[in-house]
Amino acid sequence: MKLDTRAMATFVARGFLRFDGIVPETLNNQFLRDAVNSSPSHKNHSTSDKANYAADSMSEDGIPEVPAGTNINNAYPKDSTLGSIVNLPKVRGMIESLVGSQSRLDHHFLHMTFPEEYYEATNRPPRSQNTHQDSTIDARTAFDIQLFYFPHEVTPDMGGTRFIPGTHLRIVSEAAIGRYQNILGQQHVVCPAGTIIAMHHGIWHGGGYNHSDQPRYMFKIRLAPSSRQYRLWDTSDLQVKDHKQRPIFFKKNKSNPEDVSSILVKPEPWFEQDTGRIEYINRIHLWRYLIGDEAFDADYWVTRIENEY
Repeated sequence: MKLDTRAMATFVARGFLRFDGIVPETLNNQFLRDAVNSSPSHKNHSTSDKANYAADSMSEDGIPEVPAGTNINNAYPKDSTLGSIVNLPKVRGMIESLVGSQSRLDHHFLHMTFPEEYYEATNRPPRSQNTHQDSTIDARTAFDIQLFYFPHEVTPDMGGTRFIPGTHLRIVSEAAIGRYQNILGQQHVVCPAGTIIAMHHGIWHGGGYNHSDQPRYMFKIRLAPSSRQYRLWDTSDLQVKDHKQRPIFFKKNKSNPEDVSSILVKPEPWFEQDTGRIEYINRIHLWRYLIGDEAFDADYWVTRIENEY
């Protein structure tokens, strides 16, 4: 069940695709039993133990150690909980559409956001995670994906992961954007159990502050392609008109918002009138890479600055 062309164009433009409740309840419950509840509840830990709670949970059988670079097909036993999750038809199709059938696991980790009582017990000031772009300065056209899996319902007071759509191609040095806590158009994840959000590795994001009385869990899997990301999705709906130029500014007929060009030049709320146009150019370059067509353009944004002879 691979992605279609419109979904891929949306990923290129916005840097994420969201799949609410894609993991069945039985697997969500099994993951929580394997990875979390097999350790004593955080409420039963002594104050001195609470700082090590995340590491203790990661050591459980449900979350195996996997060497970096392991092929996704070998990362998790197929009959394990994580193996069952990544091999769900919609999850597998999404992974293969974005990074291929032989993608490699970079790393995985169970992220936890503790409730206020944790900070009170450990005499630490409560905080949210700074806004950041993962890892190092990464100027590749090729991209990794990060699967953000939420095994339980995330309510508004749990401080779900915040992220800023469309920032994935605005390259920064990891935490250089840490002082930015509220950006126009940012989203805070509120979702049902079993939701997976597939994000481009460059999207700006951070964990929110948990105001609830329960810990919040999010399991992240980062996957890298092992070969060129060329037309990996279901391209049966990729039409000739998707490659053609169209009139811009003066148009007698309204553009179809479902056209690939329309998707690629749809602005985010944080875009400025001038520098926001850089993102259109970045998106077009990425789309060219994915479809293998260096002549593709959307509303002439790239062609007009390449027109030298």
